[in-house]
Amino acid sequence: MIRILVVDDHNVVRAGLCRLLSGEGHIEVVGQTGSGREAVRMAQELTPDIVLLDYNLPDQDGLETTRQISESCIDTRVLILTMYESEEYATRLIRAGASGFLVKAASASELLSAISKVAQREIVVSPSIMDRMVSRIGQNSGEVPEQALSNREMQVLLLLARGLSTRGAAEHLQLSQSTVETYRGRILEKLDLRNNSDITRFAIRRGLIELE
Repeated sequence: MIRILVVDDHNVVRAGLCRLLSGEGHIEVVGQTGSGREAVRMAQELTPDIVLLDYNLPDQDGLETTRQISESCIDTRVLILTMYESEEYATRLIRAGASGFLVKAASASELLSAISKVAQREIVVSPSIMDRMVSRIGQNSGEVPEQALSNREMQVLLLLARGLSTRGAAEHLQLSQSTVETYRGRILEKLDLRNNSDITRFAIRRGLIELE
């Protein structure tokens, strides 16, 4: 039996995933939530085999949630299910401890196959993303400028790109505003950008966020 915790902030999507998984005789949904911080707490309490985790959560992104679960729940695997077809996200999440990165366009059979492979300690990445990750080999940092950012700088960039102020980003990340402003300065310098509008355009161009 594969015990799974489902994490997605969209109630309809989460309910659909739970119905799909519960219909499989070898899978048990042990919990569900729409919060990254709650996901960490529940993973520690329920010790599921797999956390099926959406990347974009309202309180804490998938990268930080993955890191915390991987560090505190050694036997729990994290499988990311996301709308973002970004090799940058996939690379950072695998490095943070995720065992899989699957786009939401995947079929039900692909999802179930990925769950089985992750449960068997395999690493699973959507084929389209894997092709892009492989194509990066040999590329220099100028061709993939976001590689220059630390994980925390990437988190700040994404929040600013989505329109949050430095104060709002600081509250979201539970950091001081001055710390976020320092990160913002580093982002602008590393990416040769001038302001938050440039940050937003950069994130859209690089496929890191989508237009609302």
